[in-house]
Amino acid sequence: MHHRPPSHLRIASHVELISLIVMLANVFTVHIESISSLMGPAHGCAYLFVVIATARLRQAPTTVKMLALIPGVGGLLALRQLDRFGPARDNTEEVILS
Repeated sequence: MHHRPPSHLRIASHVELISLIVMLANVFTVHIESISSLMGPAHGCAYLFVVIATARLRQAPTTVKMLALIPGVGGLLALRQLDRFGPARDNTEEVILS
């Protein structure tokens, strides 16, 4: 049986990436200080949430926890690995007796 990562981790990973994109787009275009002062802490909180939430997952291997440390895309990379190679996946084959 394959368990999906928690939805709060998915939401925080997307907030982390979107806040980074908005922050960088603001810096390289109009540079409105109020956007920077809002997106900076939002990105930082989302980043910390992703790192801590991933570290608390018992089924997450160390490589997934290390991926979560990459700023911006680490949460999404960790989610991808959890979805693809989740250790909770049941590798047993069904045997049909004849």
